[in-house]
Amino acid sequence: MADGTALADRIAERRAGIGDPRAMLGELRRALVLVPFDGGGLWTAEFGGIRWVCGFTDEEALARFAQARSTGSDAGAVGRSWEFAELRGARLLDEIIPAMGVPAGLAVNIADPDGSMLFPPVTGIVPDAVAVDAQEAEATVGAQAHDGGRGR
Repeated sequence: MADGTALADRIAERRAGIGDPRAMLGELRRALVLVPFDGGGLWTAEFGGIRWVCGFTDEEALARFAQARSTGSDAGAVGRSWEFAELRGARLLDEIIPAMGVPAGLAVNIADPDGSMLFPPVTGIVPDAVAVDAQEAEATVGAQAHDGGRGR
């Protein structure tokens, strides 16, 4: 089983401007991601019209998130016990996020300013049926087919 260490390494490479984004996505799909529970469901946050599932590469990254919550505006987080699910990245991207019924992506290690990464709901990350850019891509392909592939 893939732990989150390799995923954290691929994220660090991309943030440094090196590494292959496809390798990082592949590592995410193989990795076990820790997702805390909130009110009976997975912890999510809304930002930019996207619902973000908050996931972590290891218990230390989750602990940093919990610590940030306890020192921030969530006074109830102090001393709180954090339950979490351990989910394969592929399951999050292919099953859980599409089932949310709203544009949703995965935010990894959000308490680590230099180690976080967003995986938005776009073609190539989530299934095309829920990708926010799928209609745009489909329209482009349709237009190219209509004009014989010459482009506009």
